[in-house]
Amino acid sequence: MHHEFAQQSRGTPDELLVQLADYVLDKRIDSAEAYDTARYVLMDTLACGFLALRYPECAKHLGPIVPGTVVPNGARVPGTQYVLDPVHAAFNIGCMIRWLDYNDTWLAAEWGHPSDNLGGILAVSDFISRQRAARGEAPLTVRDVLTAAIKAHEIQGVLALENSMNRVGLDHVMFVKIASTAVVTALLGGSRDEVINALSNAWIDNASLRTYRHAPNTGSRKSWAAGDATSRAVRLGLMALKGEMGYPSALTAKGWGFQDVLFKGNTLTLARELDAYVMERVLFKISFPAEFHAQTAVECAFRLHGHVKDRLELIDRIELTTHESAIRIIDKKGPLHNPADRDHCLQYMVAIGLLFGDLTADHYEDGIAGDPRIDALRDKMVVSENPQYSRDYLDPDKRSIANAVQVFFQDGTSTEKVICEYPIGHRERRTEGIPKLVEKFESAIATRFPKKQQQDIIRLFVDTERLDATPAHHFMEQFVI
Repeated sequence: MHHEFAQQSRGTPDELLVQLADYVLDKRIDSAEAYDTARYVLMDTLACGFLALRYPECAKHLGPIVPGTVVPNGARVPGTQYVLDPVHAAFNIGCMIRWLDYNDTWLAAEWGHPSDNLGGILAVSDFISRQRAARGEAPLTVRDVLTAAIKAHEIQGVLALENSMNRVGLDHVMFVKIASTAVVTALLGGSRDEVINALSNAWIDNASLRTYRHAPNTGSRKSWAAGDATSRAVRLGLMALKGEMGYPSALTAKGWGFQDVLFKGNTLTLARELDAYVMERVLFKISFPAEFHAQTAVECAFRLHGHVKDRLELIDRIELTTHESAIRIIDKKGPLHNPADRDHCLQYMVAIGLLFGDLTADHYEDGIAGDPRIDALRDKMVVSENPQYSRDYLDPDKRSIANAVQVFFQDGTSTEKVICEYPIGHRERRTEGIPKLVEKFESAIATRFPKKQQQDIIRLFVDTERLDATPAHHFMEQFVI
């Protein structure tokens, strides 16, 4: 016998699901700083994607699942000629964004990259706008894209403040899936109930194990996991819009809910009211691609490069002073097997900085990794925690990511101890960082687009009023090549 599931008999939805739905549907964002930062996030995220297209291991994941498939009025994949359904377009875009570990970052009890959500946001915005334009209706604008980005950053980042997925062995892309599900279901026109239903399904999916980020399993899945999460969000949003049911106590059901099964019985919490806190404070990777807990250490290494490059064989030891999260994630000894392993090794990144005074994605490839001087330097490194650095890392007013590097020589002399508290991509260094971020964007589009197209793209970003008012599908059209 067929039973209808009566929603009311299944109880009221979990409070967290309701809070997230109310925020994406009703919260007005008034912060000019958040919108300004969101424009730079959009610019920087696209830059990361265009740079990733140069790497065949990324490019192999792009395009339709069935070769030759073209979707009428589908979503474009920037920097390519692909037009895909919005679910797979979100995977493509998310994969490009994350591939080089070069997009923005958020650090708290959980870590992550909030701009990963732009995979789903851009795909859905393009798709909806093309559908609407074909029907003679008003499309979404870039302003809508920016609002969705601010809200996705906020959901992922505030969830990360106190809820640690890594402590229970799960990957942070869980929060990408949650944030993307909330904002894309709203972009699709979802009602409050539909957003809640989609979110409940996203939590029920749960998350991938984060074993692919750690020895002995470190591998390239970490570069497509967020694309996978943001595309799953689009799928769940589309299902909710068709009336697919939700699960009101997906989080709190005794014995069977997310909290009991996967979160050790702990309660998921929002540490602060949802507004625009995360977008205002997000961390950019501006000057080089490196796991964020190492960014300040690499800056220290750059400053020491001139003092050590001609005295490498005279080095006795190198002291790296850091914070607890860096020790937990990127303090690695022994063989490193691939680029994914190397860009998550504090010692490797510092060695590159000391040797070359520079760090690019190419420094993680096999050609350079074979340089015997790298492992020779790694063997001389001693890593220790400064408890004050760990406290400042979690302090909501500071949120520093401090590291220090000092090189000691066999004759008893040493360099100064170079300390860097805030990386160049930190809110504390915005005035210094933004011009370099724009340079990163301009060099990234130069790797992909002819001169005239580059100029058109740059002019659009410079004119913020015109940018905000641009229909989302016209914006995405700028990046077809």
